[in-house]
Amino acid sequence: MGPAIATEIILRSSINQYYEMLHLNTQINPSINAIGKWRLGKFFRNVSLYFQMIRILSQQKPHLVLIPISQSTLGFMKDSFFILLAKFFDIKVLIHLRGSNFINWLTYSSNITRWWVKLVIQKTHGVIVLGSNLKFLFDDYFKEDKIFVVPNGANYSIPDSAKKYNEPVKLIHISNLMASKGLEDVLEALSLVKEKCQIPFSLDIMGEWCEDSTKQKCMNYIEKNLLPVHFIPPSFSYEKMIFLSSSDIFIFTPRGPEGHPWVIIEAMAAGLPIISTNKGAIIESVQDGVNGFIVEAKNPIQMQEKIKLLLENSELRKKMGGKSRKVYLENFTEEKMVQKLKYAFNKILNDQ
Repeated sequence: MGPAIATEIILRSSINQYYEMLHLNTQINPSINAIGKWRLGKFFRNVSLYFQMIRILSQQKPHLVLIPISQSTLGFMKDSFFILLAKFFDIKVLIHLRGSNFINWLTYSSNITRWWVKLVIQKTHGVIVLGSNLKFLFDDYFKEDKIFVVPNGANYSIPDSAKKYNEPVKLIHISNLMASKGLEDVLEALSLVKEKCQIPFSLDIMGEWCEDSTKQKCMNYIEKNLLPVHFIPPSFSYEKMIFLSSSDIFIFTPRGPEGHPWVIIEAMAAGLPIISTNKGAIIESVQDGVNGFIVEAKNPIQMQEKIKLLLENSELRKKMGGKSRKVYLENFTEEKMVQKLKYAFNKILNDQ
């Protein structure tokens, strides 16, 4: 999960040179499939977490608490008690949204939920979002100088053995495999490419299936259309970078809301041209026509056009891949993220 990856990277980063970081692990879901499902064990885990939070606040007396907030009613209710506990101990709170579905969720929530969200957020001192085009999500809650933009960032090394410009051309898709990530659209686009393009290609799909219905639908489509698709178990860190760096084109075309997906940053670090959709802060990393293409969600025809264009033009792939690497180095390294986090932390800490 993106938030878990982000937390791990922040805790390992050079931010520790400037602040003493105390971490309370609030994870209660054993897997992505458990999110949003009620279990008695979760209730007791939450109660335990609140007592741990009280102990940290009372004994360690931090100057600032950074709290990621959820975009679901049950999730936000859980998070709100961490906020209220920090408020009770008169400690400043900076909330962190790692997504873009905040307003959509509230729009379809009850009046009581909206009232509670507003009440709780008013007790915080600022918010971090993942992209400039997501600042509007909190226009009704904070002044502009209290809405901080901190994109995801990490340092990735490129394996020396990485080889691009494969024959056949190697495409790659990485995600939690579910309908909202748009894998069905990618497969339909490849079927169209297969009909219209003579350049041989293959698609590697890395991820774990999260929905049986989506898995069955995709597998049937691949078999019916004889698509050159290979599935790879989820990998992390260096192993994932080996797969990315030895590929030619990265495709990630989500249908649903996104924040600033880590796979986009990893693909840029690997120097790949990227085909994606305008979800969350993706367009702040994938610049249409520069280091890749932005296509409409659920539009396999558009995806097919851009895939075909990149398949038939190795120089364009090379040019866009180089731009991706440049954009990554200029904006999405760990150092850039730490710099922006420091600014947000210091702004809140120094405000009277």
